[in-house]
Amino acid sequence: MTANLLLLLTAAIWGFGFVAQVLGMNYLGPFAFIGARFLLGALSLLPVIWYLQRHQSRERPSAGYLLFASCVLGSILFVASSFQQVGLLHTTASNAGFITGMYMVFVPIFGLMLGMATGLITWVGCLVAACGLYLLGVDDQYQMGYGDLLQLAGASIWALHILAIDHFTKHAPGLLLACGQFVICAVLGILVSITLGNETTTVEQLVSAGPTLVYAGIITVGVAYTLQVIAQAKANPVHAGIILSLEAVFGAIGGYLILDEWLNARQLVGCGLMLLGMILSQLASSESKAGEAPGR
Repeated sequence: MTANLLLLLTAAIWGFGFVAQVLGMNYLGPFAFIGARFLLGALSLLPVIWYLQRHQSRERPSAGYLLFASCVLGSILFVASSFQQVGLLHTTASNAGFITGMYMVFVPIFGLMLGMATGLITWVGCLVAACGLYLLGVDDQYQMGYGDLLQLAGASIWALHILAIDHFTKHAPGLLLACGQFVICAVLGILVSITLGNETTTVEQLVSAGPTLVYAGIITVGVAYTLQVIAQAKANPVHAGIILSLEAVFGAIGGYLILDEWLNARQLVGCGLMLLGMILSQLASSESKAGEAPGR
């Protein structure tokens, strides 16, 4: 019960994180926000890593392997975060939360390409989620919005990120990889912001964005990731995946309470179908570690 409550808290933190990402771009460009957010996230994990290193005797991976894995994971994380963050300029936090959750549907599909078994329930879940996505994302002219398309592209990259995590965590501790990938993602965000993003960032902007950066960086990354690690050590993996998928619901609640975002009847039905599709896909993946969340 305690583990499930911690997972529910994690889902709530991640869901409200979409609101922080939207508000943060009132002061910073999307790539500057990514850079600052994940730099704070990496720093917030250092005390946890220090504590675990002192109290757990594990073999440490080679520095070369850790650097390689961090670069691969951090690059994938940066691409996924970029689609998500830029997409939030053109869609709502509610839509972003539910569409990002489609990574749970993409994981078994991509797993099929890698030789993993994919059963009938998975395909049913994919079909239900796709119908929900259509109802949520199309406008009155039955066209998918630009921001929603970016979120969908990001969801596919989040799925690749999960599969990559599944591979690399077999050979290196998850927390070290998490911290390493956050550093790489932060560096890429800062570099793109300076060179390609056409963004000008000042100290005053960073100070103004401080509360949203603290939430999106330290709370959603450092605190929530730690809670996830603690809870999933004791929770049923299927239950964990289903509870974490409620992130989308909390994103919609946060959008409504804080950003005054409203969903019409068609969009609400779409959200319900997407959540059902995610849960079906998670149930079908009960034997796979790929159901773990990506760790934002």
